[in-house]
Amino acid sequence: MSACLPPCPQCKSGFVYEDGPLLICPECAHEWSAEEVPEPEDEVVVIKDAVGNVLQDGDSVTVIKDLKIKGSSQVVKVGTKVRSIRLTGGDHDIDCKIDGIGNMQLKSEFVRKA
Repeated sequence: MSACLPPCPQCKSGFVYEDGPLLICPECAHEWSAEEVPEPEDEVVVIKDAVGNVLQDGDSVTVIKDLKIKGSSQVVKVGTKVRSIRLTGGDHDIDCKIDGIGNMQLKSEFVRKA
């Protein structure tokens, strides 16, 4: 191997190898030319609520399902309004503060934009 090879443009695998003028990914079987190495695109993550509305930092949302709080006997009830959300990455993509409960992280699939 002469140089560090770029990751696969389809599956982002690092196990790429050269076969003559082509680069090949063994995980997804994608083949591409070594001269045509695409530039990585900055992907913008769009977070949507349960009905498909795009959420942004500072939005207000309403909880659409009773949510049990892990490690506590408290429950976030349906219809609870949450103000000034912050969007984060990961599984629980909303960081917020709920009155009477405190700081929480919620999944966007359990809220609706208010």
